[in-house]
Amino acid sequence: MSEGAVRVLIVDDQVLMRGGLRKLLEIEEGLVVAGEAASGPAALEFVAANAVDVALVDARMPRMDGPELVARLVEEHPGVGALILTTFDDDEYIFGGLRAGARGYLLKDTPPEELVAAIHRVARGETVLGPQAADRLVAALRGGVRVEPEAEPAAGAPSGPLSEREWEVAQLVGAGTTNRDIARRLFITEGTVKNHISSILRKLDLRDRTQLAVWVGRRPR
Repeated sequence: MSEGAVRVLIVDDQVLMRGGLRKLLEIEEGLVVAGEAASGPAALEFVAANAVDVALVDARMPRMDGPELVARLVEEHPGVGALILTTFDDDEYIFGGLRAGARGYLLKDTPPEELVAAIHRVARGETVLGPQAADRLVAALRGGVRVEPEAEPAAGAPSGPLSEREWEVAQLVGAGTTNRDIARRLFITEGTVKNHISSILRKLDLRDRTQLAVWVGRRPR
């Protein structure tokens, strides 16, 4: 490994995409492919045991989507810069990824030299947006669209075993918000919402969302 080289983790559920990115990056001076992961949980396990500077993250993956993985990386491994590299340019993933803490958002048709430059910029702590993501962000701001979700009246830091995101989801469940509306407010997928609720119920030893709503209602505001 070259001294001072940027260590990159490739996170994508497609074998061919991981292999192609590895071949592309391995020939670049100043970059080293630290490893590959086919899912979010596998990526978290790898980062916990290995040195990584930048994680190239696909937006849509089974078990844990890109924005959720980015949020976990920011929370658990803040030294790893997350760069989303995907084929999807819809608002849910762009705004969700950036809100989660991604330092960049590029599409997979980005020229190789631009991708390499973006990785180095993310490693330096800079933010990189591809033209599609930048256009969406500018259009949203000009149109008065909220990039951040609306604040809920139930405030306060999460306590006990819940993460900050799980606490947000729990508050919305307590307010009677549907999974679809929770997904829209937090810019995540409905599948991710269901996963969060399942995790919350397990951590709090609750049976269903009704019990969760009661639990939230008893929390201090």
